[in-house]
Amino acid sequence: MDNSKQPQVEVAYDLLPFLRVYNDGTVQRLMGTDTVPASTDPTTGVTSKDITIVPHSKISARLYLPNTHQTQKFPLVIYFPGGGFCVSSPFTSQYHTFLNSLVAQAKVIAVSVNYRKAPEHPLPTAYEDSWVALQWIVSHCGHGGPEAWLNENADFQRVFLTGDSAGANIVHNLALVAGHPEFGLSVELLGIALIHPYFWGWVPIGSEALQPEKKAFLNRLWQFLWPSSMADPDDPRINPVAEGAPSLVGLGCRRVLICVAEKDVMRDRALAYYEASSRSGWLGVVEIHETEGEDQAFHLYDLEGPKSKDFIKSLAAFLDRDMPPLI
Repeated sequence: MDNSKQPQVEVAYDLLPFLRVYNDGTVQRLMGTDTVPASTDPTTGVTSKDITIVPHSKISARLYLPNTHQTQKFPLVIYFPGGGFCVSSPFTSQYHTFLNSLVAQAKVIAVSVNYRKAPEHPLPTAYEDSWVALQWIVSHCGHGGPEAWLNENADFQRVFLTGDSAGANIVHNLALVAGHPEFGLSVELLGIALIHPYFWGWVPIGSEALQPEKKAFLNRLWQFLWPSSMADPDDPRINPVAEGAPSLVGLGCRRVLICVAEKDVMRDRALAYYEASSRSGWLGVVEIHETEGEDQAFHLYDLEGPKSKDFIKSLAAFLDRDMPPLI
């Protein structure tokens, strides 16, 4: 048989270390593809299960319950995993282990959301999926939703959004929508925690100019994620302090925790966000937690390390606080 006229499959686009796209449309993900089943964790006693939120679009989540005999309801943490909007999910071993640890320490019920990924589902799909998931979760505030764990165990007076990297970017954008009078939510967000947020911009700030290769990659990544005229690194979704971006006074929550890592190329963007939120006139409380000598998402790769344990302890303490008084 003569195969000489068969079309050759070749790499059309390399986005290392995340993925490759071939000229036949095949997407090969190079990280964040492992999965572990929901279970009762033997170390923490945390129990988890998987649910489907929107069947036709395959928006799903993994739920976590702490191992405790307390009778009162738990704060609700809605988590959005990172992965550059194109890889990873709540079902990977790293996120599953991290959520088990966080839920055990903070004594919260958690929902880790699986939104659709680029390039099969380019932005703004991740934002839209996450908003749909958030609305579905808070629809349980009247205790009549389809998921018993949320009806029976979640305290909707203490709702937090958190996520890392791309997930933290999603959390910021959700908080702005939640604070918009035209959209809003049926519950008030007590706080958001932005872990090593994926914020960026066209003009280098801080130490970014010293890392031209990383800057070029992040510019290219955003344009890959949103392959249209909207793929501007100064789009307010990715650069919340850009000229013309919505004011942070509109954040629909009362507390903000910003977590940064010293070696993260996006660290200075997070610091700029901290400063902008402090100056915006927003009436909430903003705080920052920095880990020295570490890079982005270090806590996912070394959960037993002392810095990771300190980080999780600080995050758990943030999730254990009550509503701050109005200024």
